[in-house]
Amino acid sequence: MKKVIALEALALLSVVGLNACTASQKETNEMNKDPKILVAYFSWSGNTRDAAQYIAQKLGADEFEVIREKDYPADYQACTEDAKTEKEADERPAIKGAVENIDQYDVVFIGVPVWWYTAPMPVFTFIEQHDLKGKTVIPFCTCYTAEYETLNDIVKATPDSEHRDGLTIVTQEMGGKGMGEKHGQIDEWLA
Repeated sequence: MKKVIALEALALLSVVGLNACTASQKETNEMNKDPKILVAYFSWSGNTRDAAQYIAQKLGADEFEVIREKDYPADYQACTEDAKTEKEADERPAIKGAVENIDQYDVVFIGVPVWWYTAPMPVFTFIEQHDLKGKTVIPFCTCYTAEYETLNDIVKATPDSEHRDGLTIVTQEMGGKGMGEKHGQIDEWLA
């Protein structure tokens, strides 16, 4: 009888030990896995799109372009007036589509141009429509002069996320022209 109890206890300890090893191995695998990355961006002239696509390509990340449901005017002056009106009203304009299964991503880069000293309002719509809690959010922006509060505004809009230092890419051209010259700056930041 004592031998049977001893054998049962030994078998039980073996099972517990195997489960502990399996759980430990699972935790190790999860810690060592590559993070799933999303690069979400809004772009009007093409500068931010170029930067976002470059980042996604370098990291093997998925992309999502934030697009306002109602197109912005193609004319620069008319577009800035539209953007200013939205900002002053603190609007959340409707956007096209959504990221399916946002839960699968560990890291979300959010790229924007600087519009009226902050991010375009459709980006705040994107942030509010997607649960970024517990994810690492990394902002970046393109601009003609300075970032102003743009990167900080993205951080403030994602208070339940982890954050990494953002990047500001200053360029004097539109339409993605000259952005290839900025790839070295992006590489240094990513490193």
